[in-house]
Amino acid sequence: MRFFDSHCHLDDRAYDKDLALVANRAKRAGVVKIMIVGIDMKSSVKAVKIAESTPGFYASVGVHPHDSKECSDNAINYLKDLSENAKVKAWGEIGLDFNRMFSPIEEQEKWFIRQLETADELGLPIIFHERGSNGRFFEILKDYKKDEIKGTLHCFSGTRKELEISLDLGLHIGITGILTISNRGEDLKNMIPIIPDDRLLIETDAPYLTPAPEKNHTRRNEPAFVKSVFLKLAEIKKEDHAVLAEKIFENTCRLFNINAL
Repeated sequence: MRFFDSHCHLDDRAYDKDLALVANRAKRAGVVKIMIVGIDMKSSVKAVKIAESTPGFYASVGVHPHDSKECSDNAINYLKDLSENAKVKAWGEIGLDFNRMFSPIEEQEKWFIRQLETADELGLPIIFHERGSNGRFFEILKDYKKDEIKGTLHCFSGTRKELEISLDLGLHIGITGILTISNRGEDLKNMIPIIPDDRLLIETDAPYLTPAPEKNHTRRNEPAFVKSVFLKLAEIKKEDHAVLAEKIFENTCRLFNINAL
């Protein structure tokens, strides 16, 4: 089986000392492609640099809602230029986060809309982030929607209604290690059967959200552990492991316009 970690942050300083070892462990686990996700100018630059250095690694660029208060037209233009790099396959992660409120609502909404327009202009799929927006995230997407939106809702942990809206909008659904956690992952487990196979992605969000059983041994997540997310997903869906793994791999490559060979 081969896997694609569709969302991680290998640019994080948690990997500064052993990135090569992390990459090797991922390869041994069958993780042959990895998307390193930018959250601001600095992380986007580092994500692209890492992607350039390793076959099978790709990058996205964008400004996370937490960092919206620091965003500017200059930042967006800089990221647009950076997106011309052949290793950049997506824009994001972008969206709304009214849970922790690191940036004012008006700044989050302003730059979310601006980045939706930018991704559309560039023809790039979008990596979305949503937490506690009380439906506002979906209101903006519905207002913006032209045809189906080419993107993924990263680390889905919402309600059944939000899942149904996301699928209606054409989004892929990113599944993390939350699925493997007792109690915390129960609602998500119950919703897995209604997600079509061709909309599923798997991700680590490394270094965060370490899945079980790895979380019993280490706090830091890494791309190799996406296999544990997949195994739990396959168990819930009761599907042939090899067939499901290939479907999810091809979904991810298709979304990000990456050759699946």
